[in-house]
Amino acid sequence: MSGLLVLKPGPQSLLQDGGRRGWQHLGISPAGPLDCHAAAWANHLLNNPWGTPLLEVALGGLELQAQVDTWVAVCGAQVLVHVDEQPQPLWTRLPLHKGQRLVLGFASSGQRAYVAVAGGFLAPALLGSVSVQLREGLGRALQAGDVLTCHSAHFNHAASVPWPYLPDYRKATLLRVITGGDAASFAQEQLQGFFAQVWQLSPHSDRMGARLIGEAVQPPLRQWSLGVARGAIQVPPDGQPIILQADQQTMGGYPVLGWLHPLDQSRLAQCPAHHPLRFTPVSIADAQAELREFYRFFRRV
Repeated sequence: MSGLLVLKPGPQSLLQDGGRRGWQHLGISPAGPLDCHAAAWANHLLNNPWGTPLLEVALGGLELQAQVDTWVAVCGAQVLVHVDEQPQPLWTRLPLHKGQRLVLGFASSGQRAYVAVAGGFLAPALLGSVSVQLREGLGRALQAGDVLTCHSAHFNHAASVPWPYLPDYRKATLLRVITGGDAASFAQEQLQGFFAQVWQLSPHSDRMGARLIGEAVQPPLRQWSLGVARGAIQVPPDGQPIILQADQQTMGGYPVLGWLHPLDQSRLAQCPAHHPLRFTPVSIADAQAELREFYRFFRRV
């Protein structure tokens, strides 16, 4: 089958879907998009169900050539989008005709753009998912010459995300934390210090974990490992917290002071190295209510 021919893959472009569920007991992380907000909107604009396979494009620099008539949507990082040298808007579904080239420039703010196609990209599943997880060797990054298989599609008109839902990735970021786990074992002044200071995002962060740089937080002693999930905030002996991301390990021995609000994980995914980060507590009830509303809107089942 035909689809979109990869002319330039960019620094790292990965197929992602809703994630690889049901394998963490064997040490395999779920993967999936780092920015679920942008990925969900890209699919929603094309009437694709939640978790339909799309591309996560780190930093930009992607160039595709259509082999079919279809429609696409690009959401996420602030990249210049062109179709045959004609500028196109982000957060909008666009027609892409056979022979035309879709080009993404490099991001001026944000870190990851999401390219969805009507009906989704077709790829063989590994352990029930097409999500690429490089650390575990599940799939690989795009290369020039690859063909992203998809069907032809047609819409009668364009559609865009309403402006109140468009994020500004340039702002200093305040992220919400559900305290728990080993939080009660931290000295009170250590927890207060975590929330009081301005952290920076380490350039050594990746899809596995977002590492923070700041005044060290003294963790309590713990001598056993247990299961961990995305969003867990681990504090290793050096006191520099690590926020687990989509490709996180499934077991961890570092104390956990809480979990990042699931919707704020998307905001963290768009922060560049050295971006200022602050944290504030949120109740689990408030986080659950917001997440339910998000899932209802995007019809996640």
